[in-house]
Amino acid sequence: MKFFKWLYPGIGIKRWIILCSLGLGFIVVVALLTVKTMSKTSVLLASFATALLILGIFLIYTSIKHMVRIFVRALMPLNGDDSLVDIVYQKRRVDSLLHGPRVVAIGGGTGLSTMLSGIKTVTSNITAIVTVTDTGGSSGRLRDEMDILPPGDIRNCLVALADAGPLIRDLFQYRFELGEGLKGHSFGNLFITALSMVTGDFEKAIAESSKVLAIRGRVLPSTLEKVTIVGEFMDGTSAEGETHITGLKKPLRSIRLRPDDCKACQEALDAIEIADLIIMGPGSLYTSILPNLLIKDIREAVLRSDAYKVYIMNAMTQPGETTGMSAWDHLNVIIDHTDPRIIDACFVNTATIPEGMLQRYAKQGSVPVKLNIEKIREKGYRIIQGDVLQEGEQVRHDSERLMKLILDHYKEHIQRAKE
Repeated sequence: MKFFKWLYPGIGIKRWIILCSLGLGFIVVVALLTVKTMSKTSVLLASFATALLILGIFLIYTSIKHMVRIFVRALMPLNGDDSLVDIVYQKRRVDSLLHGPRVVAIGGGTGLSTMLSGIKTVTSNITAIVTVTDTGGSSGRLRDEMDILPPGDIRNCLVALADAGPLIRDLFQYRFELGEGLKGHSFGNLFITALSMVTGDFEKAIAESSKVLAIRGRVLPSTLEKVTIVGEFMDGTSAEGETHITGLKKPLRSIRLRPDDCKACQEALDAIEIADLIIMGPGSLYTSILPNLLIKDIREAVLRSDAYKVYIMNAMTQPGETTGMSAWDHLNVIIDHTDPRIIDACFVNTATIPEGMLQRYAKQGSVPVKLNIEKIREKGYRIIQGDVLQEGEQVRHDSERLMKLILDHYKEHIQRAKE
């Protein structure tokens, strides 16, 4: 029986169980004495019973206190320097999020990982579907040298959903600055790569990394096949590979995948099928969001899904890639590459961006996305809008506030559907 495992040597709990039992025994004896002598008054007996009762309560209190201390000491290392009340509060909060909506987030790059930080504040039922077309930096090198899928975007999403301590999260994000062959690589990328070599399975390597980081939800690659983006520019030229395409900084007409018949990760399709809410973006339109939707299985799964589908518009244009494009232009690119039914609502940011920041971005060829909201409405799409930019050096959405707006809008949609 599992109970007897508590009596194994070395756990240090047996003495306190015995002491607690002894204290309970004293209280039972006092109760029996009280019943038997109710009609007889004896000062000596009453004093003895009172002393025994106090001793019994003291023994129970002492033993329970020490047993609780044993459990806390066993659990505290998993939670760093958090106090017991913080641990209990966090655990209860996580438990409450288990009943949140089933959310699927589709994208890649910094945009998706930032958004996941906000999603996990409202639900633990999260599936991140991540693009695997990165060809630059550490991920690109590992992709070419080790013949695996690029792990960088997946690593960022794992860290964003992690409940592990800050040391583990920082370790996964640590980037080597010295060392022949090591310089430029992040520890997390190397860890995932090594696990995929040991297990022989990239998907299993992600699952094991998820356990190490104690993530809330799941992170899945959109496909387990090696795919590459091929982009066609407005001037008629074309380029292959994400890094090459973005490096040219030229306006794009369209993109496609090579091979174009790649199969989606089955778990990703299963998650889309049961999703309540599907979120696309924020992130690079052509290189983070579209590559997932160009996979036929994923595109068709999203179209079949009864989930509410929200596209989060970038606040700023990207040099070359989306230069001069309005909010409607962004949406129209997705529609042209997929299907008009792929999206139900769009989020647009209405925050006023500080002049100094605008000037800094303008030097890089980036300006705020023009919000032609009425045109989007005319095409039959709902609008979610709000000021949700976070303070800082870069123009980025405050993911927690943004997710709250989207969730409120989603609840209103559910309510309308019921009426």
